[in-house]
Amino acid sequence: MHIFAVIFGQILDLIIGDPPKWPHPIRWVGNLITFLTKRLNRGSARFLKGAIVSIIVVGSVTIMTMTIVYIAYRTHLYIGIAVEVLLIAIGLAQKSLKQAAMVVYDALEKNDIVEARTKLSWIVGRDTSNLDEPEIVRGVVETVSENTSDGITAPLFYAILFGAPGLWAYKAINTLDSMVGYKNEKYIQFGKFSARLDDVANFIPSRITGFIILLFTKNHTNLRFNKRFKLWLTDAKKHPSPNSGYLEAATAYQLGIRLGGYNSYHGITSFRAYMGEPLASLNRTQIKKAIRQMYIASILFTIIIGGVFVAISYTWR
Repeated sequence: MHIFAVIFGQILDLIIGDPPKWPHPIRWVGNLITFLTKRLNRGSARFLKGAIVSIIVVGSVTIMTMTIVYIAYRTHLYIGIAVEVLLIAIGLAQKSLKQAAMVVYDALEKNDIVEARTKLSWIVGRDTSNLDEPEIVRGVVETVSENTSDGITAPLFYAILFGAPGLWAYKAINTLDSMVGYKNEKYIQFGKFSARLDDVANFIPSRITGFIILLFTKNHTNLRFNKRFKLWLTDAKKHPSPNSGYLEAATAYQLGIRLGGYNSYHGITSFRAYMGEPLASLNRTQIKKAIRQMYIASILFTIIIGGVFVAISYTWR
């Protein structure tokens, strides 16, 4: 039954997104991580302590979600489906990702570069105070591309396999990585387990999503598919993340743009390897193209992976 919940959950997220005044479970997950981190990220054996925190957080979130879903289905089939639809919908980020990108686009449309920089700073970690339009657009397109997997297709992947508990187990892993998975002095040991766990959880969804983008979304270049496929595999490995490169490289070759380059973090400049070829300029229209690409990839991901899941389940039975 959870495959129906996945479909309707995705539709519900497309319609309502994340109403800002609603309490969001991710905040509660974040509060739990903060509570445990303050008490355990100290002294020796920080890697082990970080692993324990990951197990506690993921285990707690999964058990809680399983309990809610179980009680709902035991009450009534339709109540169970409704509850699971809601849990899946609030775990996706289709509409919220579009809204975050479009506020930057709207600022650029008004030629308000200062507002565009400010709105971009809400969704990226890099310094934005001195960016021009091409670099602002690059930041938005990279964020939309990467989060097509992190915020949409990866949660959908685990929802298709395991229902709402699977989705929320993934969300717990992803939240852990975003909060403690840093390679700095404070978290290098404590957050290592969380970072590796997130890498493993995203390994399959990121590659499937990147391939779907490359195969099914509109190509804005004259490159043949086999050429783009080879370049995609090559460039994806240049990214510091073992998974994000498969999304950004696919987007770059479909839109005919070049992603990557110099970024500044807290005043320190670093270089991220280039992906794609600068066949088209990085102007504001690329933001809308990236959003359209995100929607197409997300919907097709559900159809393809959901279809495979149903076919295998039917054959197994």
